[in-house]
Amino acid sequence: MPEDIPLLPGSPRRLSPQAGTRGGQGPKHGQQYLQMPGPQAPGLQGSFRRDPGQPCGGESARSSSVINNYLHANEPVSLEARLSRMHFHDNQRKVDYVLAYHYRKRGMHLAQGFPGHSLAIVSNGETGKEPHAGGPGDIELGPLDALEEERKEQREEFEHNLMEAGLELEKDLENKSQGSIFVRIHAPWQVLAREAEFLKIKVPTKKTYEIKAGGSIAKKFSAALQKLSSPLQPRVPEHSNNKMKNLSYPFSREKMYLYNIQEKDTFFDNATRSRIVHEILKRTACSRANNTMGINSLIANNIYEAAYPLHDGEYNSPEDDMNDRKLLYQEWARYGVFYKFQPIDLIRKYFGEKIGLYFAWLGLYTSFLIPSSVIGVIVFLYGCATIEEDIPSREMCDQQNAFIMCPLCDKSCDYWNLSSACGTARASHLFDNPATVFFSIFMALWATMFLENWKRLQMRLGYFWDLTGIEEEEERAQEHSRPEYETKVREKMLKESNKSAVQKLQTNTTESSNEDDEDKLTWKDRFPGYLMNFASILFMIALTFSIVFGVIVYRITTAAALSLNKATRSNVRVTVTATAVIINLVVILILDEIYGAVANWLTKIEVPKTEQTFEERLILKAFLLKFVNAYSPIFYVAFFKGRFVGRPGSYVYVFDGYRMEECAPGGCLMELCIQLSIIMLGKQLIQNNIFEIGVPKLKKLFRKLKDETEAGETDSAHSKRPEQWDLDYSLEPYTGLTPEYMEMIIQFGFVTLFVASFPLAPVFALLNNVIEVRLDAKKFVTELRRPDAVRTKDIGIWFDILSGIGKFSVISNAFVIAITSDFIPRLVYQYSYSHNGTLHGFVNHTLSFFNVSQLKEGTQPENSQFDWEVQFCRFKDYREPPWAPNPYEFSKQYWFVLSARLAFVIIFQNLVMFLSVLVDWMIPDIPTDISDQIKKEKSLLVDFFLKEEHEKLKLMDEPALRSPGGGDRSRSRAASSAPSGQSQSGSVMSSGSQHTNV
Repeated sequence: MPEDIPLLPGSPRRLSPQAGTRGGQGPKHGQQYLQMPGPQAPGLQGSFRRDPGQPCGGESARSSSVINNYLHANEPVSLEARLSRMHFHDNQRKVDYVLAYHYRKRGMHLAQGFPGHSLAIVSNGETGKEPHAGGPGDIELGPLDALEEERKEQREEFEHNLMEAGLELEKDLENKSQGSIFVRIHAPWQVLAREAEFLKIKVPTKKTYEIKAGGSIAKKFSAALQKLSSPLQPRVPEHSNNKMKNLSYPFSREKMYLYNIQEKDTFFDNATRSRIVHEILKRTACSRANNTMGINSLIANNIYEAAYPLHDGEYNSPEDDMNDRKLLYQEWARYGVFYKFQPIDLIRKYFGEKIGLYFAWLGLYTSFLIPSSVIGVIVFLYGCATIEEDIPSREMCDQQNAFIMCPLCDKSCDYWNLSSACGTARASHLFDNPATVFFSIFMALWATMFLENWKRLQMRLGYFWDLTGIEEEEERAQEHSRPEYETKVREKMLKESNKSAVQKLQTNTTESSNEDDEDKLTWKDRFPGYLMNFASILFMIALTFSIVFGVIVYRITTAAALSLNKATRSNVRVTVTATAVIINLVVILILDEIYGAVANWLTKIEVPKTEQTFEERLILKAFLLKFVNAYSPIFYVAFFKGRFVGRPGSYVYVFDGYRMEECAPGGCLMELCIQLSIIMLGKQLIQNNIFEIGVPKLKKLFRKLKDETEAGETDSAHSKRPEQWDLDYSLEPYTGLTPEYMEMIIQFGFVTLFVASFPLAPVFALLNNVIEVRLDAKKFVTELRRPDAVRTKDIGIWFDILSGIGKFSVISNAFVIAITSDFIPRLVYQYSYSHNGTLHGFVNHTLSFFNVSQLKEGTQPENSQFDWEVQFCRFKDYREPPWAPNPYEFSKQYWFVLSARLAFVIIFQNLVMFLSVLVDWMIPDIPTDISDQIKKEKSLLVDFFLKEEHEKLKLMDEPALRSPGGGDRSRSRAASSAPSGQSQSGSVMSSGSQHTNV
């Protein structure tokens, strides 16, 4: 008689060949039987925790069947027994991680006598007798789909390997034709201690010390500031005491006496526990899945659907029990607390350092927008207050001057009076005044100060969060190869080898540890991907420029068409500008989504090895494409519009009969302001309201409808009250911080690159960010699955991008002031050509003459409204008059103004760069108090080690001086190494771990 097929740990079924002896009939071809306990099995049977010293998995698990603890569906668990939905059904082991997958069966029908039970399986290494085959509890299964069967075997092997790594699993039985199954994972203390030591996780020791302020004045100022800001502080425990800090040290099982371990179950918080389990999941192999390494590869191959840590409960539960998620929702993720500071330490504790640094950066950026918004409003109000004193706009509005301007288009456009552009000229002064230059210099220094203060805050947070000891080697040790990289390497090795696939995989398994990963894919392997990247990026940039040119053609043709109608002739410029900007905005929003997907695809075909490399390359591509997409229309208006128009009698034509568009009489700065404001506000409002709020709600609605379609097969045990893993599975998966950073980086460009043309940009950015902080907070707390806690010491490549934008903003603002605005021509006229040192006569100085008799045949105005015959018309340029020896050539004033503009760009750029370097030098990257505290902490750590080692040796030597009694010796040794919270003789410890905030 054949032996029983052993049940792999975590397997949802047991195959029983003995079932073939039932009734003298063997099983039909393709049929299998699932063994179950009889309906009399009451509740949890044999529920006990595995002996910590017992090995997990191994040969014993393969040679003997694992007996699972069954939970009868008709035996409801009492509230006393089921205290938390964060634990296994034994109510002792905490769920640290969840794996989810969707299964599907074919041809399933219930055997006779089966009552339809829902079972839970707890894999804990317990062995015992196997239920008899052929009993009334058998489920007769039809043939499984080949792919589903293969995935099932891969999951069984992977879960068995997790058991061998020391993890404990619990899962539901697959007792329906299809549905979702959740594998709950618990990490016992031995696994947590082992992995914490391997990952060098810093944990608090028993030693605490006081963080002292610099001096008496600093103490008083800090106390006064804390009292004034107390209404703005969130009511979270971490803010209760920020003067004490635990001395931290990487966890070591040999130095357990250093740590304040009061309870093993709570020593590592939930985020740390899930991070440890995730590291095990990432490095656990599955040989059945082509030797795939890690849970990410299994998810990519659809073996599992999701893997996520659990939230700490519900955020809106009516119960009085308070958890970190509920606290974050009440004090951070609601719009009603928009005026409060962010509980950065609690965010870091719950979500990890990477997300904590993002919200700390966003909070600092938002707070820095306050002074720039105030200055921007002052500059705008200065323009409003001095609008009546602006001499050039008054001259343009004076109808007595009667500047007859040349037609704006051929045939249908008539001569016009410059005074008709009075409104545009007056509005331009609001943004084109001497205060704008000061504001541009201020914003360049503001960007430098923001980056310097972020470096200081980053160091401060790194000190309080114990990130100062993270080394690059440690970060590289935690990086694992991406699934796509492993697949590409495997395909290459199989092509180059003459061995069979099985032999090659076996060789790869044994030799992979000795093979250098960097040599697996060479530049020759990646060259097609690099070539595709280069060609695609060039194509996307060319596509963006083509769309901008298309909008230009639309403006030109629409202006010409509207000029033919007398009713619309007066509002041509307003209509064309408004509609073109709206078209630009719609195109930018659509291309943003397309370019994000294209950048992701291009990065995938490069086949980066690690997730960090993939993320950095994705960020660079997405930023380049979105930067060109968002700013190319603005760059055109700022630096190119009106520069290639030509002159009357010799205009530049795009198509036959369509002249290149000109700037408004008051200059292009006003149009640049309109373009910038509409695109900036439109992106913020539409992306925030539709993409960030509407799209996730639609996805959630679709997922809910999909779940309701399968609700008929859901057993009643799950429908009474959903478990926490069910609630979290219905949330949106976490996809990273790249979209959040990208949105803010593009906004940072709007605030800094063209602030000379739109001083109110910081105000609108501030209003948006006040909402954005709570919007992102609500999304992370209520709408997303809990992310894995990732430890990092900085914001990575985003800082380099910010620094680059800050430097580029100096150049762009210098050219906006020098070329787009009239600031330099006014200065040149006032100090070189004015008779009385004022701007009287500036408008006449900037207008050149043209003899209308020299207009090309067929371009003269038809049905002119001017009663007298016009001999000369004026146009804005510095050219010689018709009666000069070289008519219509550039005049000396043109070259003088051009040289002054270039000189201003050089002086402005060097001055601002010098001031930025000076600010960088004056503000140290590491705060002085943090530097002193780091040195003090090192000294305290050495003293603490010496004291603890001395006490340990003293306790071990005491029995030798007494009578040689084994009991005293064993007790003293146990006291020296027991990981308890009780203080030893002479040791320094605190009553509990304390948290310190910045």
